Amino acid sequence: MSVSSIAKSGSIYTGQNQLVFRKPEVKDATKIHALINTCKPLALNSVYCYLLLCQHFADTCVVAEEKGEIIAFLSGYRLPSNPKVLFVWQVAVDSRVRGGGIGKRLLREVLQRTVCHVCHFIETTITLSNTASWHLFRSFARDLEAYCEGKVYFSNEHFGEENYETEYLLRIGPFNINREDSK
Repeated sequence: MSVSSIAKSGSIYTGQNQLVFRKPEVKDATKIHALINTCKPLALNSVYCYLLLCQHFADTCVVAEEKGEIIAFLSGYRLPSNPKVLFVWQVAVDSRVRGGGIGKRLLREVLQRTVCHVCHFIETTITLSNTASWHLFRSFARDLEAYCEGKVYFSNEHFGEENYETEYLLRIGPFNINREDSK
């Protein structure tokens, strides 16, 4: 199954207002920070981190807006050592609209961009307690009919004195994507 056909499978948020998906801008960083703060168990990074994501990695990040309000955000980047891999750092969806397919739509939006036309794999790290992320990425892999495997990536001792859960690396792929200029 191609990335562009994912919208036809699974549910998509069907609220009364149309969602706008776009690249984040620097002016969005504080709103993204506030959204992430409400999306436990995601780790909250500094506003500065979100400023950098919006400035340096906008091509591989996406926000979803409803009536001008940011209700979802995905941050990612292509691995410098392997540009065929899109590493997804965070996916945040406002609790009011979870379960409607917005997370999958964020992934699809990024993968269809020209910058990701060479990407045939997704990698992300997830803690065991983040069941929503496990569900999202496994479901996305099924939609793509792609292989999905996980393994320990950063164990809790990597985090030093900070009490932090083990992060598991989830790898999806290979898969084929459609470029945004060929939709």
